[in-house]
Amino acid sequence: MPGSRVDSIAGRLDPASAVAKHQQLAAILREHATAVCRPGQAIPSERELTLFFGVARMTVRQAIDALVEEGVLERIIGVGTFVARPKMDLQVKLTSYSEEMQRRGMVPASRVLRFEEIPAAGALAREMELTEGTPVIRLRRLLLADGAPMSLDENYLPADKVPGLIDEPPPTSLYNTLNERYGLVLEWGEDQIEATAATSSNAPHLGVELGAPLLKIQRHAYVRRELLDYSVSLYRADRYKLWVPLQRPGTRPPRYYDSTRD
Repeated sequence: MPGSRVDSIAGRLDPASAVAKHQQLAAILREHATAVCRPGQAIPSERELTLFFGVARMTVRQAIDALVEEGVLERIIGVGTFVARPKMDLQVKLTSYSEEMQRRGMVPASRVLRFEEIPAAGALAREMELTEGTPVIRLRRLLLADGAPMSLDENYLPADKVPGLIDEPPPTSLYNTLNERYGLVLEWGEDQIEATAATSSNAPHLGVELGAPLLKIQRHAYVRRELLDYSVSLYRADRYKLWVPLQRPGTRPPRYYDSTRD
């Protein structure tokens, strides 16, 4: 996406102001990024801004650092600085990725990386509470929205619960396939959420720098008391923020509460 022209930036620094120059510049760039630029659009380089505003390179860097910290801009090392895309609320609930993206008005897509039957071993067998060597179906996908990578998902299902699944093309919507083909509706689950960093194996898929922050969610999803789906998902932290509704035990949610809010 082409970047914005430096001469399209409105506003000038006031040398007589008591407000520090880097704070004035941050305010000007914030207005430019939010009112003029599109998400993902590059802003002028530090050199261009230095010459245009007649300030030291450090002043420009301080202003940009402040806006990166605010989440207005995002810096990609070796590439440039861009207007940050708004983060989507990551609402933890048992819906399919396709349903969630469609609800947000986005076009979901997936790229299948692995679809195979493997024996459960080690940590996987323990997480799924299976005997070592029990066959499981592994589905590894890169999930996209409007063509942009959003998360890397790995699902594991006991093979005996989904006979014939591996003999067909990979499902476009896993939860829908479980429901429509096998009559299995995931009723409840448990999620474990933690921060992690992009590695050399997953950073290229997600389109982020090595070491970039990610949200990792491990899920155990059940039909009645039986584990049907164990999954590990890696979400780009620059595209998601976690939204968790809170309620004091013993109280009822207010009437205006809507669990499907965006």
